[in-house]
Amino acid sequence: MKFYVMRAGPLYHMGWYHLFYQYNPDAAVWGNITWGHAISEDLINWFHLPFAMVPDQWYDINGVWTGSATILPDGRIIMLYTGDTNEEVQVQNLAYPANLSDPLLLEWIKYPGNPVLVPPPGIGIKDFRDPTTAWLGPNGKWRVALGSKVNKTGITLVYETTDFTSYELLENLMHAVPGTGMWECVDFYPVSTTESNGLDTSVNGPGIKHVLKSSLDDDKHDYYALGTYDPISSKWTPDDPELDVGIGLRLDYGKYYASKTFYDQNTQRRLLWGWIGETDSEAADILKGWSSVQTIPREVVFDKKTGTNVLQWPIKEVEKLRSKVTVYQKVVLEPGSLVPLDVGLATQLDIIATFEMDKEAVKTSVEADVGYNCTTSGGASSRGAFGPFGLVVLADEKLTEQTPIYFYISKGSDGVAQTHFCADQSKSSRAPDVTKLIYGSSVPVLHEENFSMRLLVDHSIVESFGQGGRTVITSRVYPTKAIYSAAKVFLFNNATGVTVTANVNVWNMDSAHMDYFPFLNLER
Repeated sequence: MKFYVMRAGPLYHMGWYHLFYQYNPDAAVWGNITWGHAISEDLINWFHLPFAMVPDQWYDINGVWTGSATILPDGRIIMLYTGDTNEEVQVQNLAYPANLSDPLLLEWIKYPGNPVLVPPPGIGIKDFRDPTTAWLGPNGKWRVALGSKVNKTGITLVYETTDFTSYELLENLMHAVPGTGMWECVDFYPVSTTESNGLDTSVNGPGIKHVLKSSLDDDKHDYYALGTYDPISSKWTPDDPELDVGIGLRLDYGKYYASKTFYDQNTQRRLLWGWIGETDSEAADILKGWSSVQTIPREVVFDKKTGTNVLQWPIKEVEKLRSKVTVYQKVVLEPGSLVPLDVGLATQLDIIATFEMDKEAVKTSVEADVGYNCTTSGGASSRGAFGPFGLVVLADEKLTEQTPIYFYISKGSDGVAQTHFCADQSKSSRAPDVTKLIYGSSVPVLHEENFSMRLLVDHSIVESFGQGGRTVITSRVYPTKAIYSAAKVFLFNNATGVTVTANVNVWNMDSAHMDYFPFLNLER
């Protein structure tokens, strides 16, 4: 495995999930971007296939970049993707499978009339990329959105088409947010406010909100907002202007970028993938021979309890990797407690933990840590009246390396308590050339709820889901001591003013199977 980045055009076809991804076959650095291709029957165990597309035409010779698949009502598959031309102009191209009856979709044909879209007047030649999955408008025409910018205003352009070869730019921008810079990898999809299933991208009507998500090129984070889409004007309006795209909620508060959803028509789910980049040096990546990984796929639904956010949760198929379970019930964590959990090999884990505390103590207290912020807090070693408390993973026995994931409760002068969900990487590695940030954000905790987290631990990745996936943090860490049998797990409570009771289920996880597809002559 060499350098591999954003996923492109995920889809389900004839019993197989297909993942296409930007890949450099030559080195563990950016360049020569080609579309790798992998397939799976369960989204967990994967087979590598030959490259789907390579940069071999004038309109994509500098890279086959991000794209999206649209499955038409007659079953045809349309793939739109960004190509970087021989003159480094970003253009949109059309490709389609050579043989729809092939479950593996091994061969792809680039439309002879490419490119099908070029930057319109007023849009920079390097600011026009990443077409979305298409959706049907009320006039029966297909619509496709792309990310761009005008000066420092991030924008979403919308085009209409009937045949995916000729397009008309709609007069209205779908949306624009000043000060957010270039929008890339735009994603746009409906979520049901009443049902728990996902929706096809074209669905609209009562009981539906639309998610608009953008990856901000300026700060390399993924932001989203909930809102209403008017198909007549083709404009999207956020529910809360203060939580607009790029200035409000993030999909993930850790090392996570260029995410993409697709509608899985097989199970009626909206599934999300994201790219976990490296936080070490490029020299280290070249030395190890690979760079970047994908998250475990997540299911995305509307949070009916809060009404203000989506929920992200690991797909249920990941539970197939669970083996031995270790259960801890009603572990009392007094202030300053650190309790080791004997779970055996602690490098591949699925952990579900809930924490109870005396909420009356919080209610009757005066101010506590006004203005608390995970990223500037000083991490898990900074003690307050009501936090931090949680789990320490990928730690060695002496805690010289550790990655704590925790809750922290602050209380403002207005008497309102706020819960924060944080991941502290400041002591995650003894390696000198690694970025060691503290990640996190606030997370809604409703009156009747305990504090809950789920952690997927995989050697050097921790995906952390707070309160059922309201706030999610992906940590890319590089332990040098807390590896293999030396890795440990601890419960901790570093609060000074409250006792916490924990209930924890820890599953040891088997490895997913990844190999080259049998019967194909692929270079290993």
